[in-house]
Amino acid sequence: MEKIEEQFANLNIVKRSSETKEPTYLLGIDTSKTVQAEKGSLVAVLCSNGSIRIYDKDRLNVLREFRGYPGLNGVKFANSCDSVYSSCSDGTVKCWDARLASEKPVQLFKGYPSNIFISFDISCNDHVICAGTEKVDDDALLVFWDARINSQDLSTTKDPLGAYSETHSDDITQVCFHPSDPNVVVSGSTDGLVNVFDITVDNEEDALVTTCNSVSSVSCIGWSGKDYKQIYCMTHDEGFCWWDLNHLDTDEPITCLNIPDVREVINVKEGILDYLIGGLYHEKTDKLFVVGGTNTGIIHIMSCTTSGLVHVTRLQGGHAATVRSFCWNMQDDSLLTGGEDAQLLLWKPGAVEKTLTKTDSMKIASSVYQRVRVHSNDSYKRRKKQ
Repeated sequence: MEKIEEQFANLNIVKRSSETKEPTYLLGIDTSKTVQAEKGSLVAVLCSNGSIRIYDKDRLNVLREFRGYPGLNGVKFANSCDSVYSSCSDGTVKCWDARLASEKPVQLFKGYPSNIFISFDISCNDHVICAGTEKVDDDALLVFWDARINSQDLSTTKDPLGAYSETHSDDITQVCFHPSDPNVVVSGSTDGLVNVFDITVDNEEDALVTTCNSVSSVSCIGWSGKDYKQIYCMTHDEGFCWWDLNHLDTDEPITCLNIPDVREVINVKEGILDYLIGGLYHEKTDKLFVVGGTNTGIIHIMSCTTSGLVHVTRLQGGHAATVRSFCWNMQDDSLLTGGEDAQLLLWKPGAVEKTLTKTDSMKIASSVYQRVRVHSNDSYKRRKKQ
């Protein structure tokens, strides 16, 4: 098998999204887990104007758009169907059917009074939704719902199963279920704590498996390693932490890597790193990669080892401004990226772009960037960095 590092280095743009009527920052990307041969794969993109766009992955054209929901945070497909979820500052998690043109959510998961949701995830078997709140009156909650559709109860609104309230002392910025164990979830907060829970346990105190401390405001968390027994974390000041839960019951230290500011230690070969975007665990090779970028749109991919981060490659000629989101597809080794230049790009190893010349598309991207600056304050991450 071709070395994964060479595969990343060989990524080229195969498609760019067509320009939309209202250019926006592209803040989050997810792809449908179900692929119907005749329909192809769907892509959901969270936009800074409070909408979610559904794209055809092969052509990158907009199929439909769910508009008019300011305060959305995150976008995620269900694992077994084409339902799309997003949490909202109005105290709900909303669910749309990506195949339907109706802008109205097919289900609403209502929180408790005064909840402002800023993060969420759905378990790998689609049974449970968990959402994190901003801190209100000294409370920062993890709220849970039963996401299953009950044939006996066809109501479109669901109330919570319950909530955790004792383990975080500030805004819960990240929620991430285990990729293969539906009963394990990890949360991250601006209080610096990353908490792992077993939700089969009755009370919150006993459900808390372990707490890791990033010593900074958490911006991104994810799972990695064989059987997904490791957790990685990025912070709002571009720090990176990596913990191994296999060491919980041993004398080995749980911390594999702790870098307070990646920008100060990484050598990106004749370039700079301005920010981190997220992590990418490559299952086939059991390797963790960290993705970052520059304010001019260059994407940097770094491999993660216990001795530090090593620069692998840069992807350039695509975006003209800060890259805010990406989604890696393990099946076809493709990468989707979205940025503040309003562009959604599809990258594949060895691909050749068949549309505009690079110069023309960069000019378009640059002009779009000038027009969408009005949305710059809509992102939670940006607010936290100021």
